[in-house]
Amino acid sequence: MPLVPEPPPLVIGTASSAGGMRALAAILERLPADFAGALVAVQHLQPGRQSLLPGLLGRTSRLRVEEAADGVRVRAGHVYTAPSGRHIRIAPGDTLALSDEAPVRFSRPSADPFLESLALACGPRAVAVVLSGTLRDGSRGVAAVHRAGGTVLAQDPATADHGDMPRAAIRTGCVHRVLPVEEIAGALVALLAAAGRAAPA
Repeated sequence: MPLVPEPPPLVIGTASSAGGMRALAAILERLPADFAGALVAVQHLQPGRQSLLPGLLGRTSRLRVEEAADGVRVRAGHVYTAPSGRHIRIAPGDTLALSDEAPVRFSRPSADPFLESLALACGPRAVAVVLSGTLRDGSRGVAAVHRAGGTVLAQDPATADHGDMPRAAIRTGCVHRVLPVEEIAGALVALLAAAGRAAPA
């Protein structure tokens, strides 16, 4: 009997800046070990310094956390963090690409280029999550994910250390649910269940 190919995973892109590390940790520590989505975290980082996110987030996450690398195909049950000083995008086939293009919205990495590429590459499999941060990065990207039939979540600004980024996302009218950070992991698990995604092998 031929093997049935495993369906491609939901791909979740998180956008965060100031206060985002705390929000990301709160989400990852609540995701189960058999979580069948792939998560790409775009966190604004200080230029010129190696990112410490994989080590810091990996302490409490049951999922494998690693820094994104050029050409890597994202896999269910993995978390990929954008490296310092580089933009990150995803191509059809769920392959990550890094670049040294100019900052977008004063940031590199910036969430907007990633979320816009996520919308194009994944369509209804795309999930955007906007977390704590300053300014408006991510607001253009969530509109693209919404138009592509994906799902958009935002952290309740009242629970964020810095509410500018989630507020900007909410003002687009493209956010499906606004949640306290403690409830976002449960919402992601529910999205996977609704999509019929099984746990990774």
